[in-house]
Amino acid sequence: MARPRPRITRDPNIEFIDDKSGPRVVHYGTRFREVSLPRGSRVIYPNPPMEPLGNVKAAIRYALNHPLEADPLYAQLRPGMKLTIAMDDISLPLPPMVLPDIRQLILTEILELCAKNGVDDIHLIVAVCLHRHMTGPEVRRMVGDKIYNEYWPDRLYNHDAEDLENIVEIGQTDHGEPVRLNRRAVESDLLIYVNVNLVPMDGGHKSVTVGLCDYKSVSMHHNTRTMHKCHSYMDPRPEKSQLSKIVDRMGRIVDEKMNVFHIETALNNDMYGPALKHLGKHESRWTEFDRAKFQASNAVLERVPEAARRKILESVPAPYGVIAVA
Repeated sequence: MARPRPRITRDPNIEFIDDKSGPRVVHYGTRFREVSLPRGSRVIYPNPPMEPLGNVKAAIRYALNHPLEADPLYAQLRPGMKLTIAMDDISLPLPPMVLPDIRQLILTEILELCAKNGVDDIHLIVAVCLHRHMTGPEVRRMVGDKIYNEYWPDRLYNHDAEDLENIVEIGQTDHGEPVRLNRRAVESDLLIYVNVNLVPMDGGHKSVTVGLCDYKSVSMHHNTRTMHKCHSYMDPRPEKSQLSKIVDRMGRIVDEKMNVFHIETALNNDMYGPALKHLGKHESRWTEFDRAKFQASNAVLERVPEAARRKILESVPAPYGVIAVA
């Protein structure tokens, strides 16, 4: 089969299909397919991955010591305080990242600071909102053996949005939207949120107000009405996204009532490991080896049952690079 000819616009990441264009590779459930797209179709390719930070641990320490518009973390720690650390769940990033997970690196630095400052009343909460709860092995992979063995399951656990006795309403926005959050987080002297940004909608007020809330709160923005009023769900600008607008309103209530220390991370889009690296490239730039890998891997996936395909794909973590910590 002939290679696709590049029909590139002024933007190298956008191609319009014409009569001379070859087939494109698309995701097809747990498989990949080569398809001939209709003439005039617009194909958008990702930018190349940004260069990752050279020293991630140093960047984490700098962020903890130089937060934006807040005192350094060490200055907020004291013996006898109640501290809660919340973190994004298994939905970020997808696919899961190559180990060590960035959350493990951050938690390790935070817990070392806590030990140095005499803080021992510490709970770690996975902010699942209404997602399914993470399993023990999944949490272990995310936080590492040392933290898991010391804290799971009594002081490291999933947020339970359906345990209403442990949900507290801290206020309502001027639009009547209730802000109902995890009791342990609300009653803590300090809440630290460890966030992973993979797409623009991640992070900021969305972390606490969504990850640690209950159905009444999340239903204020996770609904079809909000979706219809969004230019894009992924757009973080309130004027373009009703989701962001509502979450920002709820986040202002959190800022008024709680002491929250955010540590935000951003990953690049290097989601394919060596065996699948060609999937992140324009098909016209594939080498003969790339095409051979695609054909071989696709042949395997086509021949095995659905459960086996899913297991194969889930076993290949992504080599994301950390590009920012703040």
